[in-house]
Amino acid sequence: MRVRSRRPVRSQPALRAGPGRVLRSIRRAVATALSALRRPVGLREGARLAALPLIAALVLLAPARAEDRSAPLTVVELFTSQGCSSCPPADELLAELAARPDVLALSLHVDYWDYLGWKDAFAMPAFTKRQVAYGEAAGARSVYTPQIIVQGGERMVGSHRDKVLAAVAAAAESPRLAAISIRDADEGLEVRVRPLVAGAPGGVLWFVTFHNPEPILIPKGENAGREVAYRNVARSWMKLGRWDGAAEAVYAAPAPSGEAPGAGVAVILQQGYVGPVLAAARLAR
Repeated sequence: MRVRSRRPVRSQPALRAGPGRVLRSIRRAVATALSALRRPVGLREGARLAALPLIAALVLLAPARAEDRSAPLTVVELFTSQGCSSCPPADELLAELAARPDVLALSLHVDYWDYLGWKDAFAMPAFTKRQVAYGEAAGARSVYTPQIIVQGGERMVGSHRDKVLAAVAAAAESPRLAAISIRDADEGLEVRVRPLVAGAPGGVLWFVTFHNPEPILIPKGENAGREVAYRNVARSWMKLGRWDGAAEAVYAAPAPSGEAPGAGVAVILQQGYVGPVLAAARLAR
């Protein structure tokens, strides 16, 4: 379905674990092993000395291995609706992408199909405004479902599997300019953003909550009688703050209330209300 583009409301809400702790744990373990090797434990002196370079090498490898544990995420946004008969194939593709560790796949349900006899249980006007904003930024005169946006830039029909996978693969090859980590803190969540290159561009930090609801039986509308499973359905999208790109910064985010099945949070660093995605991170609840 297509709707005429209209100016989005810019004041809508948006929102928030690091490898350092892993690295410190590895170094403590290596230090303990080195101390043990220096004490007589029944090994020949030559064998103990031969083991030292190997353990020392683990210290050098630790930063790279810690970094590998948090591979950069490619953000995929699917604009969909329970009232759109063309959307279930795209919903299935998004579910497939949501299972990948290198993809942050989010399902954003729009409300402009609700007039056809079935009101989408997950639809929010804010997601319609976000899609319209993407369309206006690209010079499009209308928006439609299902539509996928990859890394805030590439736009395509959400059910065109080959094009979507190609766009995700291409985005994965692009260098990241910043990195984000999220961890539990005393009264909520702590979000850290750091530049990966000198002169990294700044952007807006969006804090997203999402969940995996039980399959929905749709009794009316174009999908009447169909049971559809959705993954990573966005529940809220709020602005956490702005990052200037100059240095590491720390932000506080509230801990989500009302836990839901498969609940999680994500932080997306994006150049503007809509625009290229610079970095992303997620945290399962």
